[in-house]
Amino acid sequence: MASQEKRRRDRTLDPEAVARFDRLGAQWWDLDGPMRALHKFNPVRVAYLRELLCRHFLLDGKPRDWRSPGALQGLTILDIGCGAGILSEPLAWLGARVTAIDPARRNIEAAKDHAGKTNLAIDYRCVAAGELAAEGVVFDVVLAMEVVEHVRNVERFLGEVAAMVRPGGMLVAATLNRTLKSFAFAILGAEYVLRWVPRGTHNWTQFVAPRELAKALRDAGLRIKDETGVVYDPLTGKWRLSHDMDINYIMAACRPL
Repeated sequence: MASQEKRRRDRTLDPEAVARFDRLGAQWWDLDGPMRALHKFNPVRVAYLRELLCRHFLLDGKPRDWRSPGALQGLTILDIGCGAGILSEPLAWLGARVTAIDPARRNIEAAKDHAGKTNLAIDYRCVAAGELAAEGVVFDVVLAMEVVEHVRNVERFLGEVAAMVRPGGMLVAATLNRTLKSFAFAILGAEYVLRWVPRGTHNWTQFVAPRELAKALRDAGLRIKDETGVVYDPLTGKWRLSHDMDINYIMAACRPL
């Protein structure tokens, strides 16, 4: 109860967003359910992270083989706002030691249940990022994927998150740019016309421009390593990396040694 009360007082958490995702419960893993858009988006996230991390974290002085089934073997990864583990599970299959956190209790219950069916060893915790950061833990990689646009104080949140990146480690954030294109696509298109996600999932005023995200990461002591846009291709029905960062984009930053 004390932990739940602390979460309610957290200055970065958006209680409405937490409650909204908490209500999804087991629906997270329904490929035709309310999170179907995230399932379609997931392959490009996993592919990007796989190649990025294999280039950054050397093995025997050389880049890792991103094609290897155990490409991320031994890396410690924190997945913040993990939901029911849609991203956490593929990273664990690639050999990473994954800790995955979410302040929504039903999300963590669904994540544990799904991982248990395949005996995946993922350390799921119902905890906010700030609570975990207060423990002084650090990881090779910290992920804030599709999370930044749901917090109330981006700078404070990223400061807490960056504190959990070890020297030489990396933080990767994926979010939505605050442009007219993103309003048309992510709000009007995805929520009202195509109904890819439930209405009210996003608040356009909370979207973050790349320059704002980059500044917050630098202020947290990190150096920008990479950035890329992610766009939807209606001809193939798939997402792909792009130079276009007007809507969805990913940014990676490193903590200097």
